[in-house]
Amino acid sequence: MKNKSLVSITDFTQSEIEELLDDMRYFEANPNRRLLEGKVVATLFFEPSTRTRLSFETAVNRLGGRVIGFSDANTTSSSKGETLKDTIKMVSNYVDLIIMRHYLEGAARYASEVTEVPIINAGDGANQHPTQTMLDLYSIYKTQGTLRNLTITMVGDLKYGRTVHSLLMALRYYNPTFNFVACNELSMPKEYLDFCEENGIKYHATQEFSEEVINNSDIIYMTRVQRERFSDLMEYERVKNLYTLNNAMLANSRDNVRVLHPLPRVNEISQDVDDNPKAYYFKQAQNGLYARQAVICKVLGIKIDKGEL
Repeated sequence: MKNKSLVSITDFTQSEIEELLDDMRYFEANPNRRLLEGKVVATLFFEPSTRTRLSFETAVNRLGGRVIGFSDANTTSSSKGETLKDTIKMVSNYVDLIIMRHYLEGAARYASEVTEVPIINAGDGANQHPTQTMLDLYSIYKTQGTLRNLTITMVGDLKYGRTVHSLLMALRYYNPTFNFVACNELSMPKEYLDFCEENGIKYHATQEFSEEVINNSDIIYMTRVQRERFSDLMEYERVKNLYTLNNAMLANSRDNVRVLHPLPRVNEISQDVDDNPKAYYFKQAQNGLYARQAVICKVLGIKIDKGEL
């Protein structure tokens, strides 16, 4: 990592990503280690969250640390007009680590610049979600046995979907081929297409979630159209149900294909997919615990002795 905070997935080198994947395997087998004894961690969630917040707090508890923080910014002094800078500097007086989700792009980077306490970005607007990326990489590796030379199909909200942005950037080391399936209004932003071009990443952008695309995929990464990102609710209503995956659509797909989703889902994956062995999204969410345990130890500089149980 370039610094002790984790703001963007680009803060990890390829070797650090692979070390973290190994740490995640360790924590899956050994989730209860007292590695954070005496540490206090703040979870500051200025934006609603279920899986991310609970998995971070579970990670801290299973590692023997303590958690303070909030899950509703309306209950804090920010509702009185306190600036983000003042909130971060105040909380920094009490804790060893700050885990923050914010609705503004760049908020995590800014927070990391106004405090000496490490910051972990738990999602900043439509920008980045690096710990989600680590659990996604782990999920892909576990189901495919490799990260290399895979065809990844990303479907739905590719404009505001911070999880697909982070995952795209992390996979640049592994020669992926991407299918970007989205309507014009929610297509992958130009900056990420440029990133693909600059890094020699193969991709195909289409509006059609076709049988051909599905049957040639190793990973199908579904995303929710995020109502909270739309200022025009009429536009949201028009695009929210354009892409839905149902069980019949997987009938001729590859045996190894797995369906991922960062959750929560709304209508983009039908309930009849849940019992298909190719559905992996609930296990994917479970992997978030091990990813966050590994990342917390990484940013705090805690060495994991894997020979000592």
